[in-house]
Amino acid sequence: MTIINLTTKIKAPKQLVFDASRNIDIHQKSASKSNEVAIAGVTSGLINLNETVTWWGKHLGFYLKHKSRITAMTFYHYFVDEMEEGKFKFFKHEHFFEEENDITIMTDKMQYETPFSIFGKLFDVLFLKRHLTNFLLERNKVLKEVSEKIN
Repeated sequence: MTIINLTTKIKAPKQLVFDASRNIDIHQKSASKSNEVAIAGVTSGLINLNETVTWWGKHLGFYLKHKSRITAMTFYHYFVDEMEEGKFKFFKHEHFFEEENDITIMTDKMQYETPFSIFGKLFDVLFLKRHLTNFLLERNKVLKEVSEKIN
């Protein structure tokens, strides 16, 4: 299993950052390089506990569909999206939010497992982990810009 941990500091209240993080429209803006769009489930606005979203986008040259469900949520502190349908063997993305001195500390913990045994692991080491890290970094950059602009 691969784990990606990222921390982003945002000069905005954590309630604002929390809501921006679960906003489908902001996610689509941050994923514009992959042409990722929400095609089913919640396709606009805020996603909530037990709701799903299905994404369609181009990653590493392939068009892929990925359906996630929000499986846990504690308002303004934590939420989790987990894959229900997609190409991964396992996929879980935890979002943590803390506030210190008017700064929100947003932490992402993404865990996933690739299929195809050794070939999947090799693909992960050579391409996938870097791609997903950059995808999260771009997402967090847009979240930071949007949240700090609103604040």
